Amino acid sequence: MKDVTMADVADRAGVSKSTVSAVINDKDIVRDDTRERVWEAINELDYRPSGSARRGFSASSEKSIGFVIKETRNPYYSEVLTGIREVAAANGYLTFVCSSEGRFEEEKEIVKQFSNKDLSGLIITPILKDDTDLSHIFELKRKNIPFVLLEGVKGLRASIVDIDNVQASSEAAKHLIELGHEHIVHFAGPAYSDHSQKRVEGVRRAFSESHLAYTPDMKVEVGDSFEAGYERGLEYFGSLPVDERPTGVTCYNDLTALGLMKALRELGIAVPDEVSVVGFDDLDILEYFPVALTTVQVPKYEMGHRATEILLQRIESGRSQMSEQVSLEAELVNRNSTAPPSG
Repeated sequence: MKDVTMADVADRAGVSKSTVSAVINDKDIVRDDTRERVWEAINELDYRPSGSARRGFSASSEKSIGFVIKETRNPYYSEVLTGIREVAAANGYLTFVCSSEGRFEEEKEIVKQFSNKDLSGLIITPILKDDTDLSHIFELKRKNIPFVLLEGVKGLRASIVDIDNVQASSEAAKHLIELGHEHIVHFAGPAYSDHSQKRVEGVRRAFSESHLAYTPDMKVEVGDSFEAGYERGLEYFGSLPVDERPTGVTCYNDLTALGLMKALRELGIAVPDEVSVVGFDDLDILEYFPVALTTVQVPKYEMGHRATEILLQRIESGRSQMSEQVSLEAELVNRNSTAPPSG
């Protein structure tokens, strides 16, 4: 669908583009009846100015951006938010944060509400499943609303800041393989996350490049929280005979890894002597746990920082439709939760 332009509004209202600009910027030089006609055209066409044309369009929210996250309780997002707020504040922008809590309809409503409040732009970690309706993301592009994604959306050309999740997850699995582990499973994340799917693919890749064979039962459906890792860990490891237990586990994120380690401790299974565990994200809280977690370090602060730089560039330049793909470096951090298998 063709983007609505200022010229379209001018044609509908029967005025010049300069008059439309004057109305948008609340200048006193336009007669009341003309101003009313222009606003009617703006509303009818669902026109949303961008860049310099938007100055004054909504004085209360002109210098603000939104950050849409998936889980309030995940400290991962607080580290990303630190990078976002630093850049935003330095440029005079406020940052508003809302969480979908993994619910697609809630994400859709958040994006809609943020758009209606006329924020200058959005940074989004989208919920992605094969059957997900992503029309609200495509609508942002149609309305010329600047946005940056922290996960890619198939079929949508947009600005993205992320890491190579397949490669990073592959490195985590390779670490266990190189230590000598042959019975490895992956505690997978939620189905709505493209990151989760890519991290499973990373484990599969690591096996394809080794002497070991990947089988579907190596993927254990878990989730993305401490509680999910703990409960699934108790259930999974508690149901297996000693000689059938995996000796190595890669996890979707650090929270599930920490939950798993708590479950293993309660089951009397030693980490890393009996089971090695690898996380993903490298949260700041890891240093406070008795067994330091081996994990994939994601540059979370840099991710927020770079995404906001791109977003503000789109806002200030008025070139909201431009796209830029940034892939940041992730690396494995080897700590105390992994070791060669015993025996």
